Amino acid sequence: MAKLVILNQGMTGRIHELSVERTTVGRVEDNTLQIADASVSSHHAEILLRGSDIVIKDIGSTNGTFINNQKITESVLQPGQTLRFGQVELKIDDGKPAAGSTAAPPPAPQKKESSTFVVPRGVSMSDLEQGARPPGFDTNTAFAKKTNKVNLYFLIGGVVVAIVIVVLFFILYSQVKSGGHQ
Repeated sequence: MAKLVILNQGMTGRIHELSVERTTVGRVEDNTLQIADASVSSHHAEILLRGSDIVIKDIGSTNGTFINNQKITESVLQPGQTLRFGQVELKIDDGKPAAGSTAAPPPAPQKKESSTFVVPRGVSMSDLEQGARPPGFDTNTAFAKKTNKVNLYFLIGGVVVAIVIVVLFFILYSQVKSGGHQ
């Protein structure tokens, strides 16, 4: 039976067996394969078993579905290819030895994994100093800083009210001063 193995740090080795004809993939809990990563859409893709083929179908995801870094809408996933939902990479493990090898390699000695994982996120200090942007950082104008005209109007109104108060104060002061000398 074919299995999908997640390759991303922090989720490395997480396995999902493809045991049903249709597997839904996404960030939310109602998916057959839930991947809790911000780059994965809530309902990202479907994995369909059609005979011996594993068909990957993107269902309108925001960050795309890729096989070997080629964006796809629907494609057959072959053993050895890398599947990516958003920024989460997976490989297929069909239980067969890789092409060209006669026997499966002996299993690697198991290391006791720490429950603490380091997930690289953000930008390093040296990148900031050089003005570099992290890969995938988009300068999309949809997220550009917007001007807030309401604050500008509020500030102008406040200045006008303050000037009126000062002028009224001087008028009142001058009347009191001239009225006191008469």
